[in-house]
Amino acid sequence: MMMGHAKTEDIEIFLTVVDTGSFTGAANVLNQQVAKVSRAVSRLENTLQCTLLNRTTRRLELTEEGHVFIRYAREGLNTLYTGEEALKLLKQAPSGHLRIDAASPFVLHQLTPLVGEFVQQYPHITLDLTSHDNIIDLLEHKTDLAIRIGDLKDSNLHARLLGKSKLRLVVSPEYLYQHNEVAHIDDLSTHKLIGFNDASKLNSWPLKTPVKLNFHMTGSSGETLRQLCLNHQGIALLSHFMIGEDLKSGRLVEVLPEAIVRPNNREAIQAVYYKNSAVSSRILAFLDFIQPRLTL
Repeated sequence: MMMGHAKTEDIEIFLTVVDTGSFTGAANVLNQQVAKVSRAVSRLENTLQCTLLNRTTRRLELTEEGHVFIRYAREGLNTLYTGEEALKLLKQAPSGHLRIDAASPFVLHQLTPLVGEFVQQYPHITLDLTSHDNIIDLLEHKTDLAIRIGDLKDSNLHARLLGKSKLRLVVSPEYLYQHNEVAHIDDLSTHKLIGFNDASKLNSWPLKTPVKLNFHMTGSSGETLRQLCLNHQGIALLSHFMIGEDLKSGRLVEVLPEAIVRPNNREAIQAVYYKNSAVSSRILAFLDFIQPRLTL
């Protein structure tokens, strides 16, 4: 396959170097020798007759030409690979190991209910599910696919928006029975609030009217906050994907539904991954399977 006069393989290696930030990182992802990665980038630069990367002992930086080229290269390769993977899925069932990471509430409430049907449809894919409530390094944890909640910061990872999950202020009916009414945003300052103990940005609630929030209790994960709400400990701001069934059953109720600013930067659910052709058919199969079945 060719793109212009440049080899597709060289372009893919170049993009992986940019995504990982180093020749060594790209070599690890692609399972190739560092020297081969370096030669591929040099060959691409010779073909294009320009320097794409400035190399120093500490870091790599894209040149102006590199910034221009990478935009078109990534778009072109993504289109090409999407077509190739779609053909692969038509011809043969994907197989192999697929390592997926997501925040614990997403794993528990969205992924685990879908696993049975997925492995029936794709019996040759072996799933490895892990949960980290903080953003992880995919390379460090040898993760193929991560599902992240909220907007991504200038990420070099490939991202696919799975949907949006509304934030809701929730509380148990028993708590409301024992405490004052929650009729206005200002009322939050008089109630027991439950927040995160190691993620201050998650304790800055996107309210239409600023209110000083005093957290009576904190937890390390959204699932911990959910359980505290179910046990009548206070009010928490949680994503709908993890409390939808609680709201349906009446175990939790929503308060101040109009108080949250929408859209906000915590509602996007995104799948992120490195473009690695060795696992991409498995990633595509998994994402295509779960996306229409998620209850966000």
